[in-house]
Amino acid sequence: MLPQSAPALPGAHSIFAPESFLRELDERLKDAPDARAVRAETVAALQTARNSAMDDIVAGFESHPRAARETVRAIASLTDAIVTTVHHVAVNHLHPQQSPTEAEQLAVLAVGGYGRAEMAPQSDVDLLFLTPYKTSAWAESVVESMLYMLWDLKLKVGHATRSVDDCIRLAGQDMTIRTSLVEHRAVAGQLSLAETLRERLWDELFDRSIPEFIEAKLSERDERHLRQGGQRYVLEPNVKEGKGGLRDLQTLYWIAKYIHRVDRAAQLVDLGFFTRDEHLAFWQAEDFMWAVRCHLHLIAGRPVDVLSFDMQVEVARRMGYQDRPGRRAVELFMQDYFRHATRVGEVTRVFLTALESRHVFQQPLLSRIFRRRKRMRPGFAELSGRLTFADTDAALKDPLNILRLYEEALRTGILIHPEAMRLVASNLNLIDDEVREDPEAVRIFLDLLLKHGNPERALRRMNELGVLSAFIPEFEPVVAMMQFNVYHHYTVDEHTIQCIVALSEIEQGHEVEDLPIASRIVMDGKINRRVLYLAVLLHDIGKGRPEDHSIIGAQIARRVTTRLGLNAEDVETVEWLVRNHLVMSDVAQKRDISDPRTIRDFAKAVKTRKRLDLLLVLTVCDIRGVGPGTWNNWKAVLLRQLYEQTASVLENGMEALNRDQRRDEAKRALRHLLVAQGWDGKSIKAEATRHYANYWQGLPTETHAVFARLLRDLGDDEIRIDLHPDADRDATRAAFVLVDHPGIFSRLAGALALVGANVVDARTYTSKDGFATAVFWLQDSEGHPYDAERLPRLRKMIDRTLKGEVVARDAFADKDQMKKRDRAFKFPTHVTFDNEGSDIYTIIEVDTRDRPGLLHDLTRTLAANHIQIASAVIATYGAQVVDSFYVKDAFGLKLHQAGRREALEKKLRQAIREGAERADLDKSGA
Repeated sequence: MLPQSAPALPGAHSIFAPESFLRELDERLKDAPDARAVRAETVAALQTARNSAMDDIVAGFESHPRAARETVRAIASLTDAIVTTVHHVAVNHLHPQQSPTEAEQLAVLAVGGYGRAEMAPQSDVDLLFLTPYKTSAWAESVVESMLYMLWDLKLKVGHATRSVDDCIRLAGQDMTIRTSLVEHRAVAGQLSLAETLRERLWDELFDRSIPEFIEAKLSERDERHLRQGGQRYVLEPNVKEGKGGLRDLQTLYWIAKYIHRVDRAAQLVDLGFFTRDEHLAFWQAEDFMWAVRCHLHLIAGRPVDVLSFDMQVEVARRMGYQDRPGRRAVELFMQDYFRHATRVGEVTRVFLTALESRHVFQQPLLSRIFRRRKRMRPGFAELSGRLTFADTDAALKDPLNILRLYEEALRTGILIHPEAMRLVASNLNLIDDEVREDPEAVRIFLDLLLKHGNPERALRRMNELGVLSAFIPEFEPVVAMMQFNVYHHYTVDEHTIQCIVALSEIEQGHEVEDLPIASRIVMDGKINRRVLYLAVLLHDIGKGRPEDHSIIGAQIARRVTTRLGLNAEDVETVEWLVRNHLVMSDVAQKRDISDPRTIRDFAKAVKTRKRLDLLLVLTVCDIRGVGPGTWNNWKAVLLRQLYEQTASVLENGMEALNRDQRRDEAKRALRHLLVAQGWDGKSIKAEATRHYANYWQGLPTETHAVFARLLRDLGDDEIRIDLHPDADRDATRAAFVLVDHPGIFSRLAGALALVGANVVDARTYTSKDGFATAVFWLQDSEGHPYDAERLPRLRKMIDRTLKGEVVARDAFADKDQMKKRDRAFKFPTHVTFDNEGSDIYTIIEVDTRDRPGLLHDLTRTLAANHIQIASAVIATYGAQVVDSFYVKDAFGLKLHQAGRREALEKKLRQAIREGAERADLDKSGA
């Protein structure tokens, strides 16, 4: 049995002292009338003892909640005590033998994680019942009795009964069985049998198949990583199976034990695989990962290894993380998690290199044979097809050689040798202020970004080893920084690299079809590449601080770019871009860009065409770097329209936005289209005069034509609908015409939500003859155009909603329920009123937690307070949504009175709070 892990066991239960515990149990079993009573008495005694001991173990764990090494060994030790007791009862009370033959020997072995003496609270108990030859009837009876008692204790037992010969044969055929046997450990019974198995495994199988085993384990690891998402920074990582998780560390154990029969990672230092510091990183990562896994098991009461969003919050709380200004506790926890996962990758690389240098294993080389060799620059050499320093001692005398290593790797296209990486990682202290300001160091760094055509490769390698943070210390806080909001798929550093990838793709002409304007700007050669790349690199460098990250980030960007030797104009441009990197996206997605005032104010903020061009490219890269599926045609169209209208204003002046001129152009375009469709002059004139001025500037000509057709000969009790999927915008246009009445917008929004349509934009107008013309742009839950095949259901729901047969608010009661994993996302509610952003309307912006039916609740509240909604713009960021409403009061005026605005804000917050309670959210901060 394992030595007791005292700190994890404050009470040190008697079960850990087998001589006294078994003596007491034997005394209790003396009077048991039959085998069933013996089993029942044993299970009762063990259950009481196990519950008490587990309480002690958990109490001990809670006293050091970020370190679980003692805890997992204590649970294994407790399991040893249980298995030993069950075996004792089976062989001494249930199936006693006076003179067993050699064939009737039995050993009980722990295998797998239990064999390694590492068990989380809900881990399986994996047992091997080992016999010398064919299993005897007595051994079968003992095994059966043991299993029944273990099952009665509600333990999850994985088991096999095999002879020593069976083990050797099956391990040779099956890699899973072989791996489990690598970590076998005798727990009870005939211990010499286990020693026989151990000797034969290594002599007859393991020592003869080392390369095969290593290759199988590494291949298995790669496949596992792919299944888990292929990246270290997965939003909901699997702490056991994910990249940088426990299984990766266990793979190193398996390989090391297979080759050298080591029992502990510390022995790898003595064998020369790791330095002391590398072993410490291994040890700390393992301790942390086990702590996370133990917390997951204790929270769920079952074996759970996925750090889902709701689990992340609770694990962070249990591990003692607390909110800081600008950072949530869960974000600090996940940053530590990802940093440990990264270190696991570094340790794995070091280990494999050590194996390779000993000729135990050869890593695959990527088409090395087929590429033309480039001559190495002085100071560098090629070793096993990888780039390294020719003389490590000489290399470190000049710290710039660390940066030159990356430059040489990009220039030659050769992968860096892990031994060189190891040297760099352990000498980052050489990159000091003097190096950071060295003109040659700056040149190398900027060339890595700008010159070699693969900035992603350079930045990713530098970031993994800490070189990027050493050269730009301001970058260090955002490394592995998670943003707990569903919208961002990556940590801040990975998002930054993804943005650089997006820019490089545009520059190389790969996105001309999808991004024609951004591609033209970047590829025409007139743009300042250095400014643009540095703005992209630094745009989120202010994240994680209590201040607005754009403002603090701009200050940091000024400091960094000054140090990098940019001239005053370029420093100012980078600083401006970082400060305003969200502005274009916000205006495009949160404002009505058909309103001339929106364009005018944005043009005033941007001031020059050069800045507009740079800001568009930065905005595109920022959105595309958020994660798969975030960029879509809807956002592309909005940004394109905003860019083109702003460029027109910057070149031609504000007269390009003249309202009368735009109204006349819209009417003229509609007349041409209706003539082409065969309309007579009288009908065309009637259509052109039935609408107020704002109708003409807010919609494209094709939508005007749709409304003209729908309005023609419309009856007073008739509702007409036109649904048109628009793949170019990734949205479906839904146009409605009907007699106007108060609350029409809210009812339509409610009906749309009830049939699963997400509104991304909406306009509603009233004609001079009293008809409502409302148009919504809709997407499904996946961000694709709402399916036209669902039109009959939509039409029926709108009919029933407008007739009062369905009250949307009541219908949402069943649909509002939030999934448990999504409840962890909390956003404070902000309501703002803007009387300056539009000449005609007050803009009400509501920023809160998204949920089904939110738009209906907000618009119903506005209608109940006699507020007319002209348009709504909806921007969704994962679980957060910003709804912007362009409104007037009942008299057609802006909301000028402060008291009126305050009262309305209270009503909106109340509607959000009540809806959140209905959806079982945490009040959404309202």
